[in-house]
Amino acid sequence: MKRELTCIVCPMGCRLEAELEDGQVISVKGFTCPRGKRYAIDECTHPVRTLTSTARTADGGVIPVKTDRAIPKELIFECMKEINRICIPLPAHIGDVVAKNVLGTGADLIVTANRD
Repeated sequence: MKRELTCIVCPMGCRLEAELEDGQVISVKGFTCPRGKRYAIDECTHPVRTLTSTARTADGGVIPVKTDRAIPKELIFECMKEINRICIPLPAHIGDVVAKNVLGTGADLIVTANRD
């Protein structure tokens, strides 16, 4: 099976073609740097994403939040359920950790805007 990807690691946006066999990447074509090859392998075998969203605040508003590192793509919806349970006290500042080690991923959920 072949899978076409566009590398997002650097601004070059290389068009990649990964060939998979039994869930394993057996070859990658189209990359111009080793990071592109690594991206294709990771994206085909264990994709991850940085999750950005909003969470409720104590005053009934919302504030933007994100994970401080990428989490497994398959956990995004479960992580959103956790975010929906959170109520962030004010004031809140950029970088405040509102949930540590979300779903055991090692990623913390942090505030990305200031609110008084």
